[in-house]
Amino acid sequence: MSIAVIGSINMDLVAEVKRLPTPGETVKALRFETYPGGKGANQAVAAARLGSTVKMLGKVGDDELGAELLQVLKNEGVDTHWIVREADCPTGRACVWVDEEGENSIVFWPGANARVSRAYVDHVLPILSAAQVILLQLEIPVETVADVLRALPRPGPTVILDPAPASAALSLPLARVDILTPNRGELELLSGERNQRAAARQLLGQGVGYVICKNGAQGCSVFSRGGTADYPAVRVRAVDTTAAGDAFNGALAAALAAGRRVEEAIQWGNAAGAFAATRKGAQPSLPHVDDLRGILCP
Repeated sequence: MSIAVIGSINMDLVAEVKRLPTPGETVKALRFETYPGGKGANQAVAAARLGSTVKMLGKVGDDELGAELLQVLKNEGVDTHWIVREADCPTGRACVWVDEEGENSIVFWPGANARVSRAYVDHVLPILSAAQVILLQLEIPVETVADVLRALPRPGPTVILDPAPASAALSLPLARVDILTPNRGELELLSGERNQRAAARQLLGQGVGYVICKNGAQGCSVFSRGGTADYPAVRVRAVDTTAAGDAFNGALAAALAAGRRVEEAIQWGNAAGAFAATRKGAQPSLPHVDDLRGILCP
């Protein structure tokens, strides 16, 4: 059940607001909290909590935040041996606004995440190549993600790419991506097509194995050369959707690494995403095995 995650590690500064501000508007926060985050670290913790052996690859600053985030990952059972601490660069941060409906807006500052370079990829390539499943996102330099995709052996690890932010994914060699997991907006931006079927067909034509479009409260739509299927969402009252997509990807990876079929792995992802939306914060919201069992086997 070996999973390697190469991606972002940062601290989330979260303000809860009655509604998201419009441009030029100032609103009063109802509450302010600090949580460990970063799409890479979130997905690593999500998979580890579901029983997978997870190695996290990336960079933090040589500062108090970096030390804190490393300890959080270790406490979750994630292997942090390959994470580098950059001496002259602060740890990454994200500013998150969450409204009363659980919807969010995020501004991400990469910090040390921007230092995840081609030289670093060369250094950790044996770890990546030996994994069963690799989780990728785009909060590290897109050139680095492209280097990973080009360097990986084929046949080799199953690659799951979360194309966020989507604009960075346009130049990637998608033929090495086994599972692409955009949301509706990202799918349209990647393909230039509003129709999901046409958009997915275009990406499948570039060599992607599966396109899983995450449709929020409507669940997800799965496209492959074998056909199309819709998976309804688990109905919950959303409190904070910040890490729901990361929970989906982490659970998807964990299920695949455990030898489950893609169809079953998608159900794990849907359940994990739904659970995460009912809790506040990124990593604190991610489910453990018993949480998922309670949803999948009520």
